[in-house]
Amino acid sequence: MPVPSTIDHHATGYSLAHAYWLAQASDLAYKDEASIERAARGWGFDRVRHHQTRFTPPFPLTDTQAFTVASDHMVITAFRGTEPKELRDWLSDATTPPWLGPAGTGYIHYGFGEALQSVFPAVLGTLDEFRTNGQTVWFTGHSLGGALAMLAAARLHLEEPRLRADGVYTFGQPRTCDRVLAAAYNKGFREHMYRFVNNNDIVPQLPPEPAYTHVDTLKYIDASGKVRDSMTVLGGLADRAKGLTADPLAPASAGVLDHSIHRYIAALEKNLA
Repeated sequence: MPVPSTIDHHATGYSLAHAYWLAQASDLAYKDEASIERAARGWGFDRVRHHQTRFTPPFPLTDTQAFTVASDHMVITAFRGTEPKELRDWLSDATTPPWLGPAGTGYIHYGFGEALQSVFPAVLGTLDEFRTNGQTVWFTGHSLGGALAMLAAARLHLEEPRLRADGVYTFGQPRTCDRVLAAAYNKGFREHMYRFVNNNDIVPQLPPEPAYTHVDTLKYIDASGKVRDSMTVLGGLADRAKGLTADPLAPASAGVLDHSIHRYIAALEKNLA
């Protein structure tokens, strides 16, 4: 199918077209408020709400940002990501204690817990306000934003089932939680989670195992840009090696370059075309 020119407000379940538009929403989360509002209205959303909390040292992030948009048929909350180096620095910090998971299930990285909690009440209140017509609800985000999108959906699933999300699309999401929470999430939400990883993207490799893990439903983008629903361990290693040698002038930078949301969008465009 061709690259869709507009978002389908009646979308349900998984499709590459919906992934493309939620990747665009994840990219939009990096923009200023005026740009977000202008784009959202151009996409057919007549309600927009911004969520932002600023932190003070010693918290490693400066702020958490997200936005929620709504139409008569769909509600989307997109969380903003952060730079790979900044994310890598504090995800690798082993001195912070874990944060208790949603509904006391397992645990998550302290930084994710703090960042999500700072905006979650506002997101929850906005969903209550905007979801007036039984609209579908979607969470999305790139990098840190992907982790927050996944955890926001976990909180709704385990703590607020009346507002349960219809789906979560993440791009370059880091590991978020321990195996206990991952198992609970997979049990009740596996068919609604779509986690995209682009070849050698470094961020999905953090924080380190075995303390933290990923939830299921991987959508792997191989070295040629093809979206795959599965990949063997050996096949994945060979494909990542192929990706490392694709640019002989900068193989060491592949992990950072592959993390760019624009590379995710380009790959989705290629698969749709």
